[in-house]
Amino acid sequence: MDTTLTWDDSYAIALLLMERHPEVLLEDVSLGMIYHWTTGLPEFRDDPELANDVILSAIYQAWLEEVNPI
Repeated sequence: MDTTLTWDDSYAIALLLMERHPEVLLEDVSLGMIYHWTTGLPEFRDDPELANDVILSAIYQAWLEEVNPI
């Protein structure tokens, strides 16, 4: 991926986290894990201080919807 990611890119972040952590059971993933994994992505270029539960939950929700489409 050649793009720069920010906290606004919840769907793109979720896709990358899915790709990089395929063995993870989503029910075992915490918002803290999402925060650390996201800030550790080489493509991520936003201020880590801007993260909050709403943003992290949006990433989790996007991941959940990809894993369990309706």
